[in-house]
Amino acid sequence: MTRRRGTVLVARLDNAGDVLLQGPLVRAVAASAERVVFLAGPAGAEAAALLPGVDEVLTWACPWILGDPPPVDAADLAALTDRVRALAPDEAVVSTSFHQSPLPLALLLRAAGVPRISATSVDYPGSLLDVRHRVDQDDEVDLPEPERALSLARAAGFDLPDGDDGRLAVRRPLPPAGGLEPGYVVVHPGASVPARAWPAERCAEAVEALADAGHRVLVTGGPGERALTAAVAGTRGVDLGGTTTLAQTAALLDGAAAVVVGNTGPAHLAAAVGTPVVSLFAPVVPAARWAPYGVPTVLLGDQDAPCRLTRARECPVPGHPCLTSVTADDVVAAVEKLVSA
Repeated sequence: MTRRRGTVLVARLDNAGDVLLQGPLVRAVAASAERVVFLAGPAGAEAAALLPGVDEVLTWACPWILGDPPPVDAADLAALTDRVRALAPDEAVVSTSFHQSPLPLALLLRAAGVPRISATSVDYPGSLLDVRHRVDQDDEVDLPEPERALSLARAAGFDLPDGDDGRLAVRRPLPPAGGLEPGYVVVHPGASVPARAWPAERCAEAVEALADAGHRVLVTGGPGERALTAAVAGTRGVDLGGTTTLAQTAALLDGAAAVVVGNTGPAHLAAAVGTPVVSLFAPVVPAARWAPYGVPTVLLGDQDAPCRLTRARECPVPGHPCLTSVTADDVVAAVEKLVSA
């Protein structure tokens, strides 16, 4: 497809996993744009740099999107407006989750002179949007998030190039995975939202059980999760907490036979490298929308638990029953199912 639409700003301002799910949208935009600049939040910028089709990443902490938002600061808003005005994009595509509004950012982009703005919005946008895309939402039967995002790209006039299967992807080649022989199982115990985390003691039991079943087990986590990963790895797993960049984590996941992880960024990173996922999924958001996309997946967790569809960040039910109902034996059985398929 001929590139013809100048510089396009793509915005997604929340977490790394949310950004990775924009991969098909980004590739659709890149197929028709001379240049794609991705506006990401601090937690999503590293993921944005991994997306094929992204030429540049801008980072901004958004006070109406982030779970731990900074205060609204007029000078900060003015600085973002100036950055966008200097970039002078020909158009912008603003991607949001179903419960987020694109309109405050659209206002800033319009004030910065962006001539064409597309977004999904249930609210009347006035003159803020040139393409107001609407998606029928149903919590029982719902579009996966990558397909919802891609529908916005198509509404804006972008589509995937021929031969693109629409799955998640990362930029390759990936960095070396530390010389590890492929075929291990990765356990990632952390989650950006506490309500979506399997209890640490259960994660540790799973590491022991997987090792007993003959699997090599690696335990991954971010720099702030070193105590967690050390406790979970124990003496049977290899603790890699805080030792890898996102690209290096992608390389580790790429070499795994399966990944055991909650509904958090590394689940989507595993999907982006094509690795099967045992998904420890708390139903505070719908699995139909947020489960790992496009890879073999075993979904564990009580999807009818009382926390269902609450979008809670802290578990609202004593005992966290949606995930404490999952045992180490359940995880081993799920891993065996995936690796033997």
